[in-house]
Amino acid sequence: MQFHHHGYVSGDPRVLPAAGVGIDRPDELPDEVDVLIVGSGPAGMIAAAQLSRFPTITTRIVERRPGRLAIGQADGIQARSVETFNAFGFAERITAEAYRITEMAFWKPDIDNPSRIVRGARPLDDTTGVSEYPHLIVNQARVLDYFAEYMANAPTRMRPDYGWAFQGLEIDDTAEYPVAVTLLDSSDDSTGGTRTVRAKTVRAKYVIGADGARSGVRQAIGCTLAGDQANHAWGVMDALAVTDFPDIRTKCAIQSGSGGSILLIPREGGHLFRMYVDLGEVPAGGGAAVRSTSIEQIIEHANAILSPYRLDVKHVAWHSVYEVGHRLTDRFDDVPLDELGTRTPRVFITGDACHTHSAKAGQGMNVSMQDGFNLAWKLGHVLEGRSPESLLATYSAERQVVAQDLIDFDREWSTLMAKRPEEFADPSELADFYVRTAEFPAGFMTEYAASAIVGEATHQHLATGFPLGKRFKSVLTSRVADANHVHLGHHATADGRWRLYVFADGASPVAGRSAELAAWLQDAPESPLNHVPDGVRADDWFDVKVVYQEHHTDIDLGTVPQVFLPRVGPFDLVDYEKVYAVHPEVDIFEERGIDRDGAIVVVRPDQYVAHVLPLTATAELAAFFDGVMGREATTPA
Repeated sequence: MQFHHHGYVSGDPRVLPAAGVGIDRPDELPDEVDVLIVGSGPAGMIAAAQLSRFPTITTRIVERRPGRLAIGQADGIQARSVETFNAFGFAERITAEAYRITEMAFWKPDIDNPSRIVRGARPLDDTTGVSEYPHLIVNQARVLDYFAEYMANAPTRMRPDYGWAFQGLEIDDTAEYPVAVTLLDSSDDSTGGTRTVRAKTVRAKYVIGADGARSGVRQAIGCTLAGDQANHAWGVMDALAVTDFPDIRTKCAIQSGSGGSILLIPREGGHLFRMYVDLGEVPAGGGAAVRSTSIEQIIEHANAILSPYRLDVKHVAWHSVYEVGHRLTDRFDDVPLDELGTRTPRVFITGDACHTHSAKAGQGMNVSMQDGFNLAWKLGHVLEGRSPESLLATYSAERQVVAQDLIDFDREWSTLMAKRPEEFADPSELADFYVRTAEFPAGFMTEYAASAIVGEATHQHLATGFPLGKRFKSVLTSRVADANHVHLGHHATADGRWRLYVFADGASPVAGRSAELAAWLQDAPESPLNHVPDGVRADDWFDVKVVYQEHHTDIDLGTVPQVFLPRVGPFDLVDYEKVYAVHPEVDIFEERGIDRDGAIVVVRPDQYVAHVLPLTATAELAAFFDGVMGREATTPA
C-alpha cells in the first residue's frame, strides 16, 4: 500500500481524499446520474466499488432493502475472487475471518453394508497450485460489507441508497441522459400513519441491472431467461449442530445407499456449516409441494443420508428449498441481436439477472462479481473519455460465453451430485471429476477471445505462461528499491489503469531493447503514455513496470530509465515500486515461459492479459492502444 505522496496523514491510509463528485456528496438521490446500479448484490457492489474510483463520474446504487444484507445465500469464494479482493484491498482481512477449504472428502455407501456410509477419496482442493490464494467460505453479507467500506473510503464517497425499488425504465437515445428509471420508495413508514408511496424518476447515461434472478431490469429491456427447467430439488440449511460425523469441519460430498446425497460445506467461525440435502426428483406439477418441505423434513432427510452418524441440530440460521435449473439470457445488454454494432448499449444486466444455475458448484457470486468488474471499468473509461463507446459492446460478448461455460459445468456437476451410487460406472467418478476440473471452479478457465481489447496470439510464444485473454497469474519477484520479495500481481489495485509489464532482455538497464522501449514510451509522440489529456499524468492511466533478469543487488536504481520511476502527487515524488528483479528462488522468466530476449505483457484493468509483444514492437503497441483509446493512428500535433 502506498500513501503519504500528498503529504503526511495520521490516520487510516485506506481512506482516500474525497475528490470530484465525492466532495459534498448529496444524501438525496439525484435526478440525473452517469451510472445507476439497480441492486446491491455482489455484481452491483463490485461495479459500484470500481466506479467509486472515478471521481468525475456520478454513480448511485439503489437497493429495495431498507439496509445492509444480514444473511446471504451465497458463501463460496473461489481463489480468483480472492485475487480480485486483493485489488480492492481486503483479501487478507476476509481470509482471516473465512473458513479455508484445503481438501474435500468423498463419502459413499459401504460395499459390505450399503446402509452405512464410509469415507473414500480425500483429494486436495488445489492439486496444481493454480493460485497463491485460497478457496474460502464466508457469508455473502460480509463480502458486501467490504465492498461498501471500499466505496465509502473512495474519492467519490459512494454508499448504497437503500429503500428504492425498481419499477421500470424508458430509453430515449436523443437525450443527454437517455435512460429514465422509475423508482418507488420501499422504505418503512415510521410514523405509524397511512403510508404514501413516493415515486422518483432518475435519468442516467447508463444503467446496470444487478437485481437478481427475477430482474425487473431484464424484463424492461426484453431479455428472457431460456434453458432447462428445474427437475431436482435440494433443501439447504445453515446450522449449528452436535454430531458424531467425523468430517463435519471438512467439505464433503456424501452419497448414501438410499440414493440421497449431501454437499456439506463448513462455514466461518468454527461451528456453523451449510448442508445441501438431496430431496429427489420433482414430479411434474409437484414444485409447490417440494418447496413447502419443512426444516424438520430437511433435517430428517439429512440424518437418513448420514447413517450410521447422527446430526442433532441445535440452531438453524437460515434454510430454503430450491430446484436446480440452468438458464441464460441471449444478451447481457439492451441491444437486440439484429442491431449489434448499430447503436450503443445503455442498459446492462449482470449476475443472476442473466444466468441462473445450482448453488452447489459455488460459482454464482463469483461469476457475478466478475460480470460487474468487467463492465464497470469499461463504463468508467467511456465516461471519462479514455475509450470510445464501442468498448461497451465487449461486455456482453465476453461475459455471455463465460456464463454458458458455467452453466455447462454446473449441469454436469449437479447431475453427478444427484446420481445414485449404483449409477456410477466407477465409484471414484465424482471425486475424479472434482480433481480433473479444479481449474474451472477456482475461477481460472475464463479466456476472452481476440477483440479490440485482447490482441491476437501472434507473439504468445514470448510469454507462454501469460495466455492472452486469461487472468494475469502472479509470481514472486524482488522489488529492487527495498529488497522485499513480493508477488508482482499483488501491486495491481482496482484503480482503472492499464498495466504494461516490461520483461527486460539480458542487457543492463541503460542498454538493450528494454532501454530502447523505455525511451520510446517516454518520448515518442505515438506512445500511449503521451496521449493522456492535459492535466493528467501518464501514470494516472498507465501503470508501467519493469522486471529485470538479474537479482536486485545487481540493479542500480540510478541507471533505471525514468519511465519506470514516474513522479506522483503534488510534490512530484518518485514512485519506487515499479522496478523488480527475479526472486532468488523463483525465476519469473522460467515460471511463466518468458523469452530471455524480453517481452511486453499488457494487462487490462480487470487483471486479464490483453497482449503479448516483443520489446521492439512499438508500432503494434501503439496501434493496440490507438484502438483502445479510439484514436486515429496518426502522430499528435
